[in-house]
Amino acid sequence: MSAEPSRAEPDPSAEPTQPEPEPEPEPASGSASHPAPHQSAAPYPWPSPRLSFLARFRVDLEAMLDLGATPWGERRIIPIVGGSFEGPRLRGDILPGGGDWQIVHPDGVAEIDTRYTLRTDDEALIHLTTTGLRYGPPEVVARLRRGEDVDPRSYYFRLVCRFETGDVRYAGLNRTIAVAAAMRSANTVRYEAHALV
Repeated sequence: MSAEPSRAEPDPSAEPTQPEPEPEPEPASGSASHPAPHQSAAPYPWPSPRLSFLARFRVDLEAMLDLGATPWGERRIIPIVGGSFEGPRLRGDILPGGGDWQIVHPDGVAEIDTRYTLRTDDEALIHLTTTGLRYGPPEVVARLRRGEDVDPRSYYFRLVCRFETGDVRYAGLNRTIAVAAAMRSANTVRYEAHALV
């Protein structure tokens, strides 16, 4: 049997061996130090929304019901009792029975949430919802709450309109988003809706 090779004893006075440094990982593509080429370039021109006039609306209101302060803000319900709308391809009446389930936040911003039914002049029924915001200087908002006529340029009142119907003649409205700038008077809200195209 052959003898095992002798093993050298470690020298306690020798400097400890430093481990080889690990290579740094390559940064991911598109990182801050190595941005991906053409990162912000789009393959096509950026689409820009355009506005197409849809109709003018007059929404008739009943006296506001003030439910007071709730966990979400000051809840107010404004019944909708009628009205009308007219545009190149959309005209008719607003049926009673809708309303604005409005919340006024502590900063004075009113969050609009309306639902009501349209009946066109050719007897189609269309469900309309609007959401939006109304706010302005406190003295202007106070005048609005008193039912005074106020220049709509002195406050912000903007809406987003969505439509729903089963009538095939107006099926395109189901795929339409409209926007509007509105104005409030004592018993009426008026706005001109434009489809985003």
